[in-house]
Amino acid sequence: MSQIGAIVPIERDAQGRVIMLDQTQLPSQEIYHAYERAEEVADAITTMVIRGAPAIGVAAAMGLALGARQLDAGSFREGYGALCAQMAATRPTAVNLFWAIDRMTTLVDGWTGDLPALLDALDAEAEAIRVEDIAINRAMGANGAELIPDGARILTHCNTGSLATAGYGTALGVIRAAVEAGKRVHVYADETRPYLQGSRLTAWECLREGIEVTVIADNAAGHLMASGEIDLAIVGTDRTVANGDVANKIGTYQVAVMCARHGLPFYVAAPTSTIDLAIAHGREIPIEERSADEVRGVFGHPVAPEGVPVRNPSFDVTPAELVTAIITERGVARAPYFESLRGLF
Repeated sequence: MSQIGAIVPIERDAQGRVIMLDQTQLPSQEIYHAYERAEEVADAITTMVIRGAPAIGVAAAMGLALGARQLDAGSFREGYGALCAQMAATRPTAVNLFWAIDRMTTLVDGWTGDLPALLDALDAEAEAIRVEDIAINRAMGANGAELIPDGARILTHCNTGSLATAGYGTALGVIRAAVEAGKRVHVYADETRPYLQGSRLTAWECLREGIEVTVIADNAAGHLMASGEIDLAIVGTDRTVANGDVANKIGTYQVAVMCARHGLPFYVAAPTSTIDLAIAHGREIPIEERSADEVRGVFGHPVAPEGVPVRNPSFDVTPAELVTAIITERGVARAPYFESLRGLF
């Protein structure tokens, strides 16, 4: 068994390149890519080589630091603005992306020193975002572990582990923390169509780290709840807004509805970088629509008639009234979320 949370999905090497574990190739192959240009990093985010809201933010910061070193000094600020626009266009729903871009841009806008020192400062800021993310996840895990009963059978949706962050994880990080505290848990990882992040990624992480896991089809969750085989659900979030509405991987809303029907806790693990108090209601969250080919086929293998119309929203919004609690690194928020979420800040 590897060290809990030891998977490293993204880092920079001694040459300044951005190194990513290619999540599109898991679980069959463990392949790392080295990216030398910001454009390559942006493409890796778009094509889901790296995914998960916190990980996307880290990748964007590293991509900006990398790209800044390749800009012409005479037009640095114009070039940097273009890099930011390119990063911002990759995935519209995950607020961590924009949080990281804003954090790097604040540094650039306020800089009064010379350019070489600014480039070093951007490198340091990107690394700080990575290191802080791991610390945040561990703190969030400790807060959430208290909510996990010994012997709990836990439903997860999508992937919320080390792969979705700089390391350790959000919702799966809470489960890791419970295991580290000596609690016995069993994870039910739903497959999470159409990209199968649950069966491909969550199951891979759990098996690698010795966490008991069973993969189920997405449409099996209600049956297991009705049969008394699931005790709670815990998911991540790509954006949580001021009233407590939660945008997460498509299918999350259905999980929350089923939990409410069966009287089960539905928890959301949300680093404060994913909380967007500037948006009042979930209906205002932009929802990314991805390629129809992800639904028409499974990794190149057709499962629907060629040319059939397809809708492929990548996220849905779970209303706050279905959320039992929102777990953050600063504490656990409960309804009314308008008050408790603001209190975290």
